[in-house]
Amino acid sequence: MTNATIHTVTINKADIASGGMKSYKQDDDSIILITRDDDEFQAFDGKCPHAGADLGTGLRCGNRVVCPWHHATFDSRDGTLLEPVATEGLTQYEVTDNGDSLTVNTSAKIDKQIANDKLTDTHTLIVGGGAAGFMTAHQLRNTGYGGKITLISADEKAPYNRPLLSKAFLAGNMPEEKLLLGGADWASKHDINLSLNQTVSEILPNERTIVIKDKNGHSDRQTADFLVVATGAEPNIPPFKGTELDGVYTLRSMDDAKLIKAASHDQRVVIVGTGFIGMEVASALAQAGTTASITVIGQDHRVMGNIVSETVSNALIKLHEEKGIQFVFDASVTEIVEVEKADETSDSNFSQVGGIKLANGEQVDADIVILGTGVAPRTELFEEVNAPDGVQVDDHLQLRDGVYALGDIAKASGQMGRMRIEHWRVALQHGLVTAATILNDPNVNSLAERIPFFWTMQYGKSLRYSGHAATPDNSILFGSPDTLDYIEYYFDDDGEDTRASAASTLGRDKELVAFSELLRRGHAPTRAQLNAGFDMIEQSQELSR
Repeated sequence: MTNATIHTVTINKADIASGGMKSYKQDDDSIILITRDDDEFQAFDGKCPHAGADLGTGLRCGNRVVCPWHHATFDSRDGTLLEPVATEGLTQYEVTDNGDSLTVNTSAKIDKQIANDKLTDTHTLIVGGGAAGFMTAHQLRNTGYGGKITLISADEKAPYNRPLLSKAFLAGNMPEEKLLLGGADWASKHDINLSLNQTVSEILPNERTIVIKDKNGHSDRQTADFLVVATGAEPNIPPFKGTELDGVYTLRSMDDAKLIKAASHDQRVVIVGTGFIGMEVASALAQAGTTASITVIGQDHRVMGNIVSETVSNALIKLHEEKGIQFVFDASVTEIVEVEKADETSDSNFSQVGGIKLANGEQVDADIVILGTGVAPRTELFEEVNAPDGVQVDDHLQLRDGVYALGDIAKASGQMGRMRIEHWRVALQHGLVTAATILNDPNVNSLAERIPFFWTMQYGKSLRYSGHAATPDNSILFGSPDTLDYIEYYFDDDGEDTRASAASTLGRDKELVAFSELLRRGHAPTRAQLNAGFDMIEQSQELSR
């Protein structure tokens, strides 16, 4: 709890049912969360350490306290982190039993310091400074790993929160320093050797060895007891002409975001792509209010068409249009048009973006173009073991003994089948599971007991999605997307007895949490049950009793 001025709070026991929880907001903006199991009470900082959500407005299912916003999950008995996107467990406070009441002393925190005394003579080598690499290193240290950890990243910056680039940084709502994962001193605080601006040129899985080549061609071989590879993904560059011109951008790194932020001032911006990255960039730039115009071009007639139904898509389009975004749908780009401009600092000219040419012959004028056309996994270092679309690993992310492939490159075996998923929360899950596997911790669930989750933030509204569906077109919709109050369930076919495999929502977060817990347990409702008035929250809690 930060900036707390109230240290002692008295709470009536009768306010909380056994197996339940309740949060108490204080005058100093702090929140205390109390959980109860029979006559056992625990007290925690009630703000989710990820983004500050009131955990008491989430859901408790058995011993799992689930955040309503981004589904970070904590153990109700001791606050242990069970699921990201939080990277820390909950601060726990001492409780005094007064008979009919409890006194919580927020200045008396329960010490959960863990000695780093496990595997002290080993070395873990992590390739990649994204979510999966960061979480592996972070969780290893937080759960007792005492060996050497080296994290190698091609980026020039310490690990940072990439999803917030398109959600908050471009909008001007969050400074760069706030994006650093674990804070500015994360590596030194956790005794992690952070090696930046390093490019790995070769991986030898059988030897748990990597080769690093510098700009002069000199090679350095490093071998470890545990090799974790999380090289991420890189933007897909479409094959049409003009993608190399000045004024054409992709968004994957902090440097990309800074360039877009600076270049978009008073410019006509065209975004190619209507997936969630393209829509987030449009939202963020519109909120920043510094562009001359923003146009989004899509090949389909809807946005996020592989994720949500047409009805939800139309509501999102309406939301964007109300903010001044223009759309061009059913359009194929054939060329980014080149124009000559005078260089004010010399007598020469240079080529720059002038517009987008479409297959129907029309041209959309533009000063800068942002390509939101998807990404491809960086699997080239695993050529000998590649699947066509990812490195095949088990539900502990293990390729072979002591070698792990994580994040965007991993085609991992999990509860919902073998799949490769490019989402931040999934990458963090991978790091959590890998750290536990290295430490041989049987108390941490593998991917076989976890499900995917992601969210997109547009104009301050958060659309959240849990599970995985092959198509959004076999769906049942409840509520009104136009008023940003709905939940939609997705099925792999139109059978009445088919169980939902995913859901998305705006505004019905607790119901989505309940669905996620049922899906995780293998008890997602069927289409027939949903149409008959299935009570998601009641059923999720009943199953956990």
